[in-house]
Amino acid sequence: MEAGCVTGDRINGVADGVSGKWFIKLNLLSHAMKRGLPVTSVICRMALQDILLNAVGLDIVRNKSKVVDFMQDSDKVTVILEDGQHYDGDVLVGADGIWSKVRSKLFGQEEAKYSDYTCYSGLANFVPPYIDTIGYRVFLGLNQYFVASDVGNGKMQWYGFHKEPPNNTDPPGGKKKRLLNLYGHWCKEVVELISETQEDMILRRDIYDRDMIYTWGIGRVTLLGDAAHPMQPNLGQGGCMAIEDCYQLILELDKFVSSGLDFQQSNGISTMLRRYERKRMFRISTVHAASRMASKSLTAYRPYLEFGSGPLSFMLSQNISSPKIIKPSVHVVRAFLQFFMLRFMIWMMAGHG
Repeated sequence: MEAGCVTGDRINGVADGVSGKWFIKLNLLSHAMKRGLPVTSVICRMALQDILLNAVGLDIVRNKSKVVDFMQDSDKVTVILEDGQHYDGDVLVGADGIWSKVRSKLFGQEEAKYSDYTCYSGLANFVPPYIDTIGYRVFLGLNQYFVASDVGNGKMQWYGFHKEPPNNTDPPGGKKKRLLNLYGHWCKEVVELISETQEDMILRRDIYDRDMIYTWGIGRVTLLGDAAHPMQPNLGQGGCMAIEDCYQLILELDKFVSSGLDFQQSNGISTMLRRYERKRMFRISTVHAASRMASKSLTAYRPYLEFGSGPLSFMLSQNISSPKIIKPSVHVVRAFLQFFMLRFMIWMMAGHG
C-alpha cells in the first residue's frame, strides 16, 4: 500500500493522556487473519482523494460547481448549479456533506447538533521512534482527548478534541500555541507530535452531527456519506461508512443494469435506491449511535479519585499532591472496553456485509 500504511499489524488502543500508560491494547491482526479479513490500513484523506480523482479523470470531475437545487420527473432528474447551469441524469446521489443542499431540498432544513467539542487536526512530517510497534493510539483526558495514527510515507496524522462552546476562533498563527497550552502537561508522545507540526498544517473545526433519518431519498434521488448520516469522528468511521455506501450503491446499480431494466422507468430506479438505503441502515445506525456514545464517555475520563472536598482536602491547601488512587470505575470501564470495544472493532472490520 504505497500511498498509506498497514497499522493493524502493530499495537493499537487507548492510553492515558498524561502518563502515556496503556489503558487497553487491541489485537487486530490475529482476529483479522482468523476471519480472512484484510489487515487494518490507513491512508491520508488527501492522498485518497488524489487517487480517486486521477482514476475517474480530471476531465470528468467539475470543481467549484455547487449544486443549489434539483428537480425530477418521470424520466430524468435535473441538477441546477450555482452558476445557473442545468444538467440532466438518470440518478442524483447527494454526497455533499453535512450541510447538504440535496438533503435540505428533500426533507427541509434542520438544525445540526453541536457535539460540545472543537477539533484540531494536524499532519506532521515526522517519524516517531515507536513507529514500528504502534499504529493507532487514543490518549484520554478530562474534557479533551487526542488521537494519533501513522498514515505512511513519513507522516503522522493527529486530532485534538477539546470540550468547549462552538464558534470560538484562534488568532492568526495561534492554533499551535493554544494546543501546547491545552496538552503541554500531557505525555511526550502527544506534545512531540504537536511540536513537530507546522502551523499551516493545523486546521480547526467545530464538530456537528445530525439525528439519524431512515429514508435517504425520494424517487431518482438518494443520499450518501455525511449528507445521509453525518456522525462524530470519535471512531474514525465517517469516511469509511461513506466508502461502504458507495460500494453498496454500485452493487445495486450493477444489478439494475444487469436486469435489463430501462433507466427511464422511474419506479424501478426508486425501488433500487430504496433497497440500497435499507441495506445500509442497520450498520450505519449502529456506528452512528456508538460514535455519539464514545464522544460523551471519552471526555468524561477521570483516572484518579479526587479529594478536593473530602477528608484529605487539607493536602491541597498545603500544596501536597493528592494520592494517585485509581477510581474503581476505571477498572470496570477497562474490563467493559476489553470485552466490548474489541468485538465492536472486529464487527466494523468485517465490512458492510
